[in-house]
Amino acid sequence: MKTFLVTGGAGFIGSNFVHHLFHKYPDYRILVLDLLTYAGSVDNLPTDFHDASSSGRIEFWYGDVRNASLVDNLVRRADVVVHFAAETHVTRSIFDNHHFFETDVLGTQVISNAVLRADNVDRFIHISTSEVYGTADSSLMDEQHPLMPLSPYAAAKAGADRLVYSYWATYQLPATIVRPFNNFGPRQHLEKAVPRFVTSCLLDEPLRVHGDGSAARDWIYVQDTCEAIDCVAHCDKAKVVGEVINIGTGVSLSIAEVAKATVRLMGKPESLITYVGDRPGQVFRHTADASKAKRLLGWEPSIDFETGLAKTIEWYRNNRAVWQKQLWMRDIPIVTRSGKKELH
Repeated sequence: MKTFLVTGGAGFIGSNFVHHLFHKYPDYRILVLDLLTYAGSVDNLPTDFHDASSSGRIEFWYGDVRNASLVDNLVRRADVVVHFAAETHVTRSIFDNHHFFETDVLGTQVISNAVLRADNVDRFIHISTSEVYGTADSSLMDEQHPLMPLSPYAAAKAGADRLVYSYWATYQLPATIVRPFNNFGPRQHLEKAVPRFVTSCLLDEPLRVHGDGSAARDWIYVQDTCEAIDCVAHCDKAKVVGEVINIGTGVSLSIAEVAKATVRLMGKPESLITYVGDRPGQVFRHTADASKAKRLLGWEPSIDFETGLAKTIEWYRNNRAVWQKQLWMRDIPIVTRSGKKELH
């Protein structure tokens, strides 16, 4: 039996990873720490969480990752710590950047210190992001690509990423840094592109695309990311401690292509797609070189974009009661360089 501490485990990727652990490893215990900010909900956790038959395998702790005493207590009970807790939306970081640096950087410092003080943690997996790279300066972005963050969110995550690396270099923290590319799938907040497009189709509303829609991303279905993190947690520790590992598909699609694929799969006209001003701090292309993940972990993505998108559409069709509560948060006001106020 192992005990996993998952910070941010009620958020998007975190909750999908909790589902993955819960169903794949029936002997594991899972500690979930989450502050339940606007993007997190206990509704995202396995239904068994509220069921006596779950036998206490999941414990939910409502709290802030910056709370050192709470974090210390939870870390002392864990064999593996997976750190998702962060503010994660580029557009919202432009609108309100204060919480991004407090949670993403200071929260990471608190949990890194807690792992450092504990002698029971076998490995610490920090979930970073491809946004730390900025716009690609090569056809594929490997882990040596320069870090050139273009938004407050990306800068905060880059700070956390390098802080964890410094703790490995200085203190031999048993850390691995994972940099997922653009995830999509069930339980994602409506502020993100794919669920915003899907729910706009369900509501017969316009699909808003930034700029001319040419900004391209490497889109990876969230279950593939969970499988990769699982591999990091269970492979030979010597292979991954101190390493940075990209998680992506090696294929990029533009935002416009994603919008067109969504309306096509949902039987809607392309006339629903509308174009708004470009987002400040926009990254224009991300494409992963994930060869290191294949070499170290034996991992490759197994779900192509269209299959993942169809699965995502099905989830949002079947869970309207969950996402309707987020509708009011889809629009984020931004003041552009010209002084124009736009909703993104």
